[in-house]
Amino acid sequence: YHVNIKWGSFKLSYYNEYKSYLRMAEFQSRYHNPLTSRYQSDDMGYIFSDRNKFETWRKLWIILAESEKELGLPITEEQITEMKENVTNIDWDVAASEERARRHDVMAHVHTFGAVAPTAAPIIHLGATSCYVGDNTDLIVMREGLELLCTKLSRCCKELADFAMKYKDLPTLGFTHYQPAQLTTVGKRACLWLQELLLDLTQLEEVHQSIKFRGVKGTTGTQASFLELFDGNHEKVEELDALVTKKAGFKQKFTITGQTYTRKVDAMVISTVAGIGATVNKFCTDVRLLANLKEIEEPFEKTQIGSSAMPYKRNPMRSERCCSLARHLISLASSPLNTAANQWFERTLDDSANRRIVLGEGFLTADVLLNTTQNILQGMIVYPKVIEKHINEELPFMATENILMAMVKAGASRQECHEKLRVLSQEAGRVVKEEGQANDMLDRISRDDYFQPIHDQLSQIVDPKLFIGRCPQQVEKFIEEEVYPVIEKYAEKYAAAPSLRV
Repeated sequence: YHVNIKWGSFKLSYYNEYKSYLRMAEFQSRYHNPLTSRYQSDDMGYIFSDRNKFETWRKLWIILAESEKELGLPITEEQITEMKENVTNIDWDVAASEERARRHDVMAHVHTFGAVAPTAAPIIHLGATSCYVGDNTDLIVMREGLELLCTKLSRCCKELADFAMKYKDLPTLGFTHYQPAQLTTVGKRACLWLQELLLDLTQLEEVHQSIKFRGVKGTTGTQASFLELFDGNHEKVEELDALVTKKAGFKQKFTITGQTYTRKVDAMVISTVAGIGATVNKFCTDVRLLANLKEIEEPFEKTQIGSSAMPYKRNPMRSERCCSLARHLISLASSPLNTAANQWFERTLDDSANRRIVLGEGFLTADVLLNTTQNILQGMIVYPKVIEKHINEELPFMATENILMAMVKAGASRQECHEKLRVLSQEAGRVVKEEGQANDMLDRISRDDYFQPIHDQLSQIVDPKLFIGRCPQQVEKFIEEEVYPVIEKYAEKYAAAPSLRV
């Protein structure tokens, strides 16, 4: 729409409001990745933002110039100061225009930086190739992302550990093949989920510690350009590489690279991050199944709507979202492996577009999963009476072996008692399956004179807590000896419930 306005008489506030409207109209007319527009957190979103990326490029150019100056190259303090004063002064319109003209993102930002730091312009990117800023920034960003994921994983572990301790001795039906099996406890089952989160945390920590800096390696990894700058002085080239690595905050660097660091690093990182998807998917699937049984539910807010058609519905939408996003995260693990497998010789550019998508989406998706999981854990609801009801439907059958042993102790024949119990079990099972009635196995036993010797023991024999084995002790031992020692270092970083946009 073309609007003729006398701008001189148009109030600035209305002008700004009009511009805001146009920007919003433009925003709503384009596709936006739901990871950023709908789900992302501010902290992980910033780590993978353009601002963080390009400010890190500028910081790396400053580090390079400082190190080259310290080792004798003719770079002035004035040039370095000018660069430092303009780290955040990015003219995004100029950068976009430069990239359209040059079709090269790094050179576009070299010129954009040089425009606001004209004295330093001649020495920006001196001796470097694009991967000096591109690859090193990716390593910095991934390391920052891993630190944040470790913190959020530890929060989930803490919430789940507290939940497990609270319900360590609450009996519940175990399931194998999704068929009723021996009893476990709600807390012990939670430890199955917790164990996998803990494995993810320790693996992320290991990957984080293993990440090396690319450093200054030149066009094909030979450092030839820096050897030329330092007049063939190998020692100074090695000093430069070590100095830049230290200033960037890394303790170790690659000795060998092509133009890029090996893309096996990306594969290793994203594969480990994708492991979070598998863990969260298993946890949330269990929550969904338990919600169907009405034993456990995720939080459901006062004004939340479960269905547009069925007002009574309490759908586990958080868990369903996690399962949906987890599939996406798991699928990303194969892409970096394919990229690593298809790199030719010292480098080929068919990694670039793929990595722009996969690295960011991998971390953003894992971040959403952990935020949502923490939200579920902080509001998870347990219904002990429903759990007890389900136990009572199955326990009479499970208790037959204990009843058999008690009768033998009272002097009965094992074989005769076994047959009696078999017949009663079949009769009770028929009532449950064909008539839809409650399991009356215990009533049948209490009415049968054959079982008179144990009638007064029957309630003790079928006490659910006699069927949970060492669940409480296992929970305590696992959490105190394996969980707390790993997560305690993150205690100061625990935060309140994460805010979910939707």
